[in-house]
Amino acid sequence: MATEQSSKAEERARLQRNRILDAAQQRFIENGFHAASMANIADTAGMSAGLIYRYFENKSAIILAIVQRQLELLRDDIKLHRKVDLAAELVSHYGHACTTKGSGMNSALLLEISAEATRDPQIAAALDEFDRTLRGALAEWLAGPRENDGHGLPPALAQSRALLLQVLVEGLKIRETREPELDRALLETGLREIVPLLMKP
Repeated sequence: MATEQSSKAEERARLQRNRILDAAQQRFIENGFHAASMANIADTAGMSAGLIYRYFENKSAIILAIVQRQLELLRDDIKLHRKVDLAAELVSHYGHACTTKGSGMNSALLLEISAEATRDPQIAAALDEFDRTLRGALAEWLAGPRENDGHGLPPALAQSRALLLQVLVEGLKIRETREPELDRALLETGLREIVPLLMKP
């Protein structure tokens, strides 16, 4: 009975934390990190600021939790051991990260977090882990055997190409914030020229 109650309490706490993070993410996207107040976040979450402080001591703790949640989602979502038309996927996802809905990493939020990382060592460390995880997964995919839908690149080359792919993806996220209505046909033409070159031994 005690274990069941403890389990329910943990689930409630998890749901409350996610509710706060979703609200904070929305406020950070719409108002910027520094313009968003704990009162704004509380209002968006539909709870008191005092309740938020039970879970997070300040805004930096909230943004750190958002980065950590993105890392968990990334770990769950990396399924690169499959046939991937990367150019098509990049085109289809372009612009979707500019919304304020859901728990995905919004492009404007990524810029806010990156800027905050220059001032907060904890956030910088969390972003570094995020980068290492993503780059490692890309390198593993590029170095994997072709029969397992990899690309058979030598490990050292896979590492450098993974970095270039990561830079390409991040560049597209920044472009989304400035040009959300970018011509998708033009984007796909360019990506179909560049992406295959990054996957060749």
